[in-house]
Amino acid sequence: MKNLFDLKGKVAIVTGASSGLGVQFAKALANQGADIAIVARRLDRLEQVKKEIEAMDVRCIAIKCDMLNSNEITSMVSEVKAHFGRIDILVNNAGVGIGIPADTQTDDEWRSTLAVNCDAVYYVAREVGKVMIEQKYGRIINIGSIHSTVAMAGSPISAYCASKGALLMLTKALANEWAKHNITVNTLGPAYFPSEMTSDVMASEGFMQAVQAYCPMGRPGRDGELDGAIVYFASDAASYTTGQYLAVDGGWTAI
Repeated sequence: MKNLFDLKGKVAIVTGASSGLGVQFAKALANQGADIAIVARRLDRLEQVKKEIEAMDVRCIAIKCDMLNSNEITSMVSEVKAHFGRIDILVNNAGVGIGIPADTQTDDEWRSTLAVNCDAVYYVAREVGKVMIEQKYGRIINIGSIHSTVAMAGSPISAYCASKGALLMLTKALANEWAKHNITVNTLGPAYFPSEMTSDVMASEGFMQAVQAYCPMGRPGRDGELDGAIVYFASDAASYTTGQYLAVDGGWTAI
């Protein structure tokens, strides 16, 4: 019987892959045989991740790219296509998480969060989508959050919630538009996992009390607990799954 989760011969782009969940996503796909293009602004960190992925016996390239610069995104996608010949999987992972009270949040702070967490996701999907439409195949996985669907009492995350909620509706719209091209578009919704972006929040006083109050499992996520979901969405196992949101949250959004 065919292994539905086998990614050998597939090519994946992972954005925000210089640290945290981006590294985990890239390694999870590489572990199933996919060749990887890792993309972020910090090339020095990407080069270290590249060595780790190549040790998994797959091909990997590292590309520096500003996700808010359309010209750089176009060049990045062209470079990946030229190097590997195709692009099968996109993990739209790059993002920011900033908590600022709504009544003191500036226009620039609001706009910068929306720009990185929503605009950049669209810019990258648009350019990769052109390649996928031409080849009549693609798997796009946008990395949302539990805050794509819920807020949290006492947490000043209006811009973050708005951006991740918009990302979820962008997923549904692109899934509808591109389904005829054999392209699936889905959103992964993690709760709190250890990463560079969440380190300050998870180190703050009262974090574990909040987790125990809101998460039925009573703990944050652990390294590797998103691997199965990302591989599923990237693989042939999800060939009839599109426009969907999968929360990996210990039951957080179930209550």
